[in-house]
Amino acid sequence: MTGNDATYTPLTYRIAFASLQGMGVDLARKLMDVVGDEQRFFTMSEKELRALTRGRSKIYSDKYRQERLQRAVKEEAFVREHGIAATYFTDENYPHRLVEAADAPAMIYTLGKCDLESAHVISVVGTRHATQYGIRFCETLIGELAQRLPDLAVVSGLAYGIDIAAHRAALKHGVATVAVLPRGLNHIYPAMHRNDAIAIAKHGGMLLTDYTTQDEVQKSNFLARNRIVAALSDCTVIVESAGSGGALVTASLAMSYNRDVMAVPGRCGDEFSAGCNKLIATNKAALITGADDLMAAMRWEGARLVPQQLDLFPELTKEEQAVVDVIRDRGEIHLNALADALHAPVYKLMSILVELDCKNVIATLPGCRYVIA
Repeated sequence: MTGNDATYTPLTYRIAFASLQGMGVDLARKLMDVVGDEQRFFTMSEKELRALTRGRSKIYSDKYRQERLQRAVKEEAFVREHGIAATYFTDENYPHRLVEAADAPAMIYTLGKCDLESAHVISVVGTRHATQYGIRFCETLIGELAQRLPDLAVVSGLAYGIDIAAHRAALKHGVATVAVLPRGLNHIYPAMHRNDAIAIAKHGGMLLTDYTTQDEVQKSNFLARNRIVAALSDCTVIVESAGSGGALVTASLAMSYNRDVMAVPGRCGDEFSAGCNKLIATNKAALITGADDLMAAMRWEGARLVPQQLDLFPELTKEEQAVVDVIRDRGEIHLNALADALHAPVYKLMSILVELDCKNVIATLPGCRYVIA
């Protein structure tokens, strides 16, 4: 091994160590108890490591460890160039809620300034096929909580449906929101939510992942990131879910971390209420109909709910007004049809639509459709 090369910094070793196959805080602690520190793990020979740890895993291989170090050098350069925070599980600012989970990542990469130690943190998740009922519930719940809990943060996964509805509601009401991503910060997934991600990072929120920019995108990433969504939060709210899916996985993970789980009831027979209704019926989740239910279940005390003063006539730019005029004229319109009507590229329209949604001028419907709010 050449782990003592001067090009390797303490951060290089930590990035490389955290990227080892199967590495989480539980395994990291066990290895460090035996080996001593990350640099020593990479400078010892394979024979020495195997004898010391009595391990057979490929993570002790000289070739594998060298390859991880080379990848870590590239990752460190990317992190420093783009102002990304790489937070190791032994750092003082590693989220205390997250480090309590045995399968938490040894390293997280974040962009933004959200306080992950906020006194009240909830995760809001659900189906990618959100109905207007689910979207409106997210808007109402987060809006009411925002009035009562000044130190609220909302966590979700930036996915289609309920996830993005929760993030947008948080942005609209000035609530810090954390988007947990299933891949490195060099790509936003889904790409359609790139402007939302930018707004989150710019307006007191945070993009968070445990994947490096060199990690392959695998189907398992999408379920694996749910453990972070669940562990970062005091409680998980399932807004809409079918009888199986990622939201129910998040609920199970939350329960395994001794976190509260709440579910929004729906009509019998509705496909995307089946999961929530089952959680409630089997006493795996508390029934929630609004902010009062959540605060009572969590025993949170906050300000009394007062009616919000709506800005009936928000100031709009010339471009925003043009978009509003078309949506108002059509009643409901798809993104592509809106782009055609305005002779504008989709990427430019997306940033305008996010701003209009935050100003409560328009509402975003499933399937990239828009109406006047």
